[in-house]
Amino acid sequence: MLKKSYSKTGTVCRVTFKYDNEENAQSAVLAGEFNGWSLLENPMKKLKDGSFSAILSLPAGQSYRFRYVLDGGVWVNDNEADGYMPNEYGEANSVLTI
Repeated sequence: MLKKSYSKTGTVCRVTFKYDNEENAQSAVLAGEFNGWSLLENPMKKLKDGSFSAILSLPAGQSYRFRYVLDGGVWVNDNEADGYMPNEYGEANSVLTI
């Protein structure tokens, strides 16, 4: 799930990324173009209901490819992403448009 909140100037968007975690993973990381696909930069917080959440402020007027990485190696998409784009691994990446 993606929740977007724009700044008053409209130049920055605060995005809440939430993953339901049907896999019952122990950890999750948000990886994407906004952080060089880092597996360290944006760890997600595990919530009481077992889901994961992360909040980022990103420049508006762009699209970003991203995925969630569960337990250090399982790459999954956001079911409610703004779109999907094929990647070089024969899969698809989630797309966030702000």
